Amino acid sequence: MYTKENLFSGQSRVNSFQLSKLHTFEVAARHGSFSLAAEELSLTPSAISHRINKLEVEIGIQLFKRTHRKITLTEEGVRIYQSLQKALNELNQEIFDVKSGDVSGPLTVYSRPSFAQCWLVPRIHDFNQRYPDIELRLLTGNENVDFQGYGIDVAIYFDDHRPKKLHCETLFQETIIPVCSSEYAARFDLHGSIHNLANTTLLHDNQAWDYDSNDDEWQGWAKANGIKSLMSQSSIGFDRSDLAVVAATNHAGIAMGRYSLVQNQLLSGELITPFTGTEVPCKQSYYAATLPTRRCEKVTLFIEWLKSQTQQ
Repeated sequence: MYTKENLFSGQSRVNSFQLSKLHTFEVAARHGSFSLAAEELSLTPSAISHRINKLEVEIGIQLFKRTHRKITLTEEGVRIYQSLQKALNELNQEIFDVKSGDVSGPLTVYSRPSFAQCWLVPRIHDFNQRYPDIELRLLTGNENVDFQGYGIDVAIYFDDHRPKKLHCETLFQETIIPVCSSEYAARFDLHGSIHNLANTTLLHDNQAWDYDSNDDEWQGWAKANGIKSLMSQSSIGFDRSDLAVVAATNHAGIAMGRYSLVQNQLLSGELITPFTGTEVPCKQSYYAATLPTRRCEKVTLFIEWLKSQTQQ
């Protein structure tokens, strides 16, 4: 039986001889019964109990509390059972992926919210039609995420540096240009009159590429167009580029638009750019980042699909 004295005795790591006992434990824990486990495994309840007892001694952990005609998992047993279930699920998924050519099952993608909202999601139906067996899972956020902690397969970033220890592939470059509604442009006489910006409200993404980029997009655009200062402007900051654009659409001010994200609104006339010829290429670019250890056929297909969409 399990005792405190053998807590640190025996093997410190699970070995191959214990795999069958762990399987017995998984079945017993799943059923909450040695008798039902015995039926599934074609053994006697006493044989199940013997295997569990031996496993507890070998690993130095009590897995079950035993009372008359009843067993319940200990707190440690619950942890071991959950870990075992996770490992079995991952193994089953790997087997399924290998058998299906590794182009099925879940694929977790992380993206900046504005890129997901304005560029990725409107195109995602095409990927789903091409690869219906891949279960796409989309997460969004502004931080550089922990790949392993969140199970990320691909992250799409907008920045001018590449995270260490990640494999990165450039997707496309970006261009910025001020955008607003035609009503707002008329109200402040903006067409061709950059100096009238002094009377407007500037809308910008405070986290364009990191947590403190503030109005760097506006400042970079101003410098490239020979405007010495925008410090006197009224402004509203957001943590997402698409929110600044929504505000501009609703006549709240003039936003610094990223062309790839506002292209459709410019084509429809929902937004206009009052200062033609003032586009500025960004030093930042969109790129896909992956862990080399998680690179697989699904990841490769998704990144190739992203690149194909940039050419349309």
